[in-house]
Amino acid sequence: MDNPRRPADGAIKAREARMIRVDQAGEYGAVRIYAGQLAVLGGRPEAAAITEMAAKERQHLDRFDSMMNARRVRPTLLSPIWHVAGFALGAATALAGPKTAMACTEAVEQVIEDHYAAQKAALKGSDAELEALIDEARADEAAHRQRAIAEGARQAPAHGPVTAAIRCGTRLAIWLSERV
Repeated sequence: MDNPRRPADGAIKAREARMIRVDQAGEYGAVRIYAGQLAVLGGRPEAAAITEMAAKERQHLDRFDSMMNARRVRPTLLSPIWHVAGFALGAATALAGPKTAMACTEAVEQVIEDHYAAQKAALKGSDAELEALIDEARADEAAHRQRAIAEGARQAPAHGPVTAAIRCGTRLAIWLSERV
């Protein structure tokens, strides 16, 4: 036998499918958050940074969509909720002002950076293609977080409570999307 099936192969494939599912859901959520922010702030000078970050998130989403299709991974059943919730979060934070919109990005991207780091550690070289995509997305998310801080995220009114709530919600969305 050239390629014997090991008992752990199914568990590894299931783990990787969960990773792809949650990462695709997260990138979809990010695209929707930025869509909500641009619906409110579009045309204002502050929207330029959001437009650039949204384009990167769209690229990530397209790549995770392709991987999902190639590997026949089902999307999370929560996508319709993330469609509405992401847009609502983006619009709400933008309505509170451009700095609060940036605080949203700071909070979400911090959680996502940590999430991608944990995934990379769990993969331990078992899936080079997925690891490369995670590495690329993680680097971009870190850059988005730094950009948000540079754009005034930490001067947002109620920065601490707002970012804490958004981080908590992001962690919950990750947990749910991995399972549903």
